[in-house]
Amino acid sequence: MQPQRIGVVGAGYVGLTTAACLAELGHDVVCADTDTAKVEALASGEIGLHEPGLRELVVKNAHRLQFVTDTAQAMSDVDFTFVCVPTHVVESVVTAAPPDCRLVLKSTVPAGTAAKYPGVVSNPEFLREGHAVEDFLNPQRIVVGAQDERLAREVAALYETTGAPVVVTDNTTAEVVKYASNCFLALKLSYVNTLAELCERLGADIDGVTEGMRLDDRIGGSCLEPGPGWGGSCLPKDTRALLATAAEAGVEFPTLEGALTTNGHQPRRVVDRVRAETGALRGKKIGLLGLTFKAGTNDLRESPALKIAELLGQEGARLTAYDPCVTGDLDGIEVRTSAVEAARDADVLVVLTEWPEFAELDWPELAGHTATPVILDTRGVVPEDKVTEAGFRLVRTGR
Repeated sequence: MQPQRIGVVGAGYVGLTTAACLAELGHDVVCADTDTAKVEALASGEIGLHEPGLRELVVKNAHRLQFVTDTAQAMSDVDFTFVCVPTHVVESVVTAAPPDCRLVLKSTVPAGTAAKYPGVVSNPEFLREGHAVEDFLNPQRIVVGAQDERLAREVAALYETTGAPVVVTDNTTAEVVKYASNCFLALKLSYVNTLAELCERLGADIDGVTEGMRLDDRIGGSCLEPGPGWGGSCLPKDTRALLATAAEAGVEFPTLEGALTTNGHQPRRVVDRVRAETGALRGKKIGLLGLTFKAGTNDLRESPALKIAELLGQEGARLTAYDPCVTGDLDGIEVRTSAVEAARDADVLVVLTEWPEFAELDWPELAGHTATPVILDTRGVVPEDKVTEAGFRLVRTGR
């Protein structure tokens, strides 16, 4: 396909990634956002998101990537306009579009939304925070839904240089694919977290269990790492949304309800293990390593680390923390500029985010600064041999 003129409405996480990556694929893109300060920053190559490779793409493709504050510019004189705004404002954007505007919904919307608007194409995103650029440019699949198959295939052709398999279907089916995918991941994560708890009770090792599971092609290797619970902007929202959709349709979905219940249990389980190491938490100093909901992002939305911190604070613990992408104190948490400072005089260190750099910390130095050299690793990221050699006692999820 020849390069197309593309409009993108919304310069948030999905919108900015979409705009920059479509420009990288050779299309001319105008990206609109009502936040003037954000647009000015983007025009100068500065982005507020921590997303590997994204700033480089914005700078590299500046000659075919324009940022504006007038949404009409992203809907006029373009071949397609991608809508990448929060769910609650999608309808206002769609209804404000000129009649000849060919809209493509990237936003995650309730099933049946696009079908209400003739000519609108559904093209859900499958971007992992921390891997968004990689996922966009090397997608596992492209899903496009529309009432007009010809129009759907024109949208699919925008991605043809990626070589990804294409699923062309109707709008509602495409919308359900997004929810079904995310909710399946939520189910899988909740399942492995419960397995980890079972392993602790039985004296088994979750790492060995999941190693044996991964070799089964029917199961696959992804989302089998136990942790303190799942969070972020997508999985919690999408599981609740699919449950609501099922309820409206008169369909019971106990497996998905169970995944949410299991996930809600995880922060309390971590706090119980911290208490088992320190005794009563009141007055104890807890050093937290990691605050974002996952590594590779500065996103704190529905982070299990923050829920755990809240519960620890409610029991009177004093909290210090270090995260490579978080600066400035948070409610009840003194955020430090290094792991050493977070560990100073701590009664226990708790690893809550799987930042790779946590595997390379100077463990003897950290041990020398703690009041009690104990680490609770909820992510399985720290090297057992190095931390124990440094004098720490290591407690890990699933053991």
